[in-house]
This record gives sequence, structure tokens and C-alpha cells, in this order.
Amino acid sequence: MAFGIWASQQGAGEAVIGEIEGGGFSMIGLLLDAHIVVQLVLVALIIASLWSWAVILEKWFALGATRKAAIKFEQMFWSGNSDPVGLRPGQATGDAAARVFSAASLEWEEARRGGVVKVGDLIERAERAMRAAVDREVGKASRGIGVLATVGSASPFIGLLGTVWGIMNAFIAIDATGDASLASVGGPIAEALFATGIGLVAAIPATIFYNKFTGDVAEFADQLDAFTQDVLVRMSRRAAERGV
Repeated sequence: MAFGIWASQQGAGEAVIGEIEGGGFSMIGLLLDAHIVVQLVLVALIIASLWSWAVILEKWFALGATRKAAIKFEQMFWSGNSDPVGLRPGQATGDAAARVFSAASLEWEEARRGGVVKVGDLIERAERAMRAAVDREVGKASRGIGVLATVGSASPFIGLLGTVWGIMNAFIAIDATGDASLASVGGPIAEALFATGIGLVAAIPATIFYNKFTGDVAEFADQLDAFTQDVLVRMSRRAAERGV
């Protein structure tokens, strides 16, 4: 009796292995043969994964280029080749640091033309202008990162939905056929596990790069804040010397 049960289980296992070797359990095969709900879950997860990778690649190059350009502008700015206050707005390039400084430079020029004599008023106006410019640059740098947070947090639960549905189909198949062998429930269980795997494949990179890019944006904001304080100190000293 025990030998007969073992032989039947062995035969079922060989049948499942035969299906796997024959390509029945390939990713494309699972997607095509899965229940419509599981198919929708898998398609949603694949789209989310592709979307997150598009954001990852775009932010990887964009943030790197933005930070390098800001550092290059600061080095040129403090090299002593130009007036650290009198940079004309037309000289401001597409660099974030240049746009931040351009806001202070504009306040400086308007103060000189308008006859503002209080150094404190000038510095306060310049600081507000630069703070607003920094906020705009940080917001621009962080645009799209929220997609990674959404994909990273939602994908495991979407995959879990497919997992629960696949396991439920496995139990329905057992109830309908009265056969609890691996050959009868292997397909629904494979669908369930596949949904779980795709959910993790989508979530893990999104979460990792969300944390990385959040840290990069924070460092970029600190870099612009430090540059702002340096410019304000130099502007205050120059304004006191020139009497605006």
C-alpha cells in the first residue's frame, strides 16, 4: 500500500517535471495559461517594473549630471575670475547653482538701481530669493522619485493578490477533481509563486534606488544650501564695503 502511494506520487512528480522540461512552466507559458486575474496582476507588475526602471535610468544620469554641473559652477565661481556678486543674469547657464545665484544677483542689481541702502534688507531679500530658487531646483531634481516609492511599496501586495488567487484556484481544482497530486495543482501554485516573484522583482530595485536617490537629492539640497550661505556672506561683506 505504501509502495503504491509512493509510486503514484513519483509518477505525478515525473509528469510535472516532464511539463517543465517541455516548456509548459516557462514564464510566457505561465502568463498565457494563467487565470485572467493572475494575468492582470502579472501584466500590472511587469508594467510597474518597466516604469520604475525607466525612472531609475533617467534619474541616475540626470542627478549625476546636475550635481556635477553645480560643483563645476561653484568651482568656477569661487576661482576669483569674476565678481562673486556681479554675475550678470545673462551669464547664468542651465546649472542649478547658477540659477540659484542668478536670483541673488538680480536682487543685488535691483537694490543698486533702486537705491536701497540697508544692508540687512538687501541680504534678507537675496536670501528669500535664493531659498525659493533652491526649493525649485530640489523639487525639479526629485521629480519622479515618488514613482519608485509607490512601486516599491505596492508591488509586493499586488503580487500577493496574484498569489492568493493562484492558491485559491489550486484548492478549487482539488475540490473539483478530488486529486491533490502535484500534477493537478502544479499549474495554479506555479502561477501563485510567479506572481510573488514578479512582485518582488518590481519592488526590490524600486525600493533600493528610491532610498539612493532620496539621499542624493538631500545631499544636492545641502550643497545648494551651503553655496547659498557662502554667497550671502560674501554679498553682505561686499554690500557693506560699497554701501550698496
